[in-house]
Amino acid sequence: MLTLTEYKQIVSELLDELPAEFFRELSGGVIVSEASVVPDYAEGNDLFIMGHYKIYSGIRQIILYKGSFDRVYPNADAEKAKNLLRGVLRHEFRHHLEYLGGIHDAGSLEAEDERKKQAYIAGHNQQ
Repeated sequence: MLTLTEYKQIVSELLDELPAEFFRELSGGVIVSEASVVPDYAEGNDLFIMGHYKIYSGIRQIILYKGSFDRVYPNADAEKAKNLLRGVLRHEFRHHLEYLGGIHDAGSLEAEDERKKQAYIAGHNQQ
């Protein structure tokens, strides 16, 4: 399992890969939380939130949940963690950029995430 310092170092390296424009209006920055987060609609501990694009009081922020990462990928070495976190981070930045661009249509990541959520719920309701 990665230490908090190792996790933050990987996140820092991944942030350096992104163009400065991605950070426009991301006033709350990118935060690493040690929390493990299960969505309220999850059935037990079979689903974890790895990252979150959050807007509150005019502040836009990306939160990465190390605790969730540790639960899902407890044996990830630094290289695997970097590849996995790259995907999570870019997912959250896509939310940010789509929000800034006013993109909320059926092709948006927001809509895609909602479809996945509904599919998860439907799958658990059939059991």
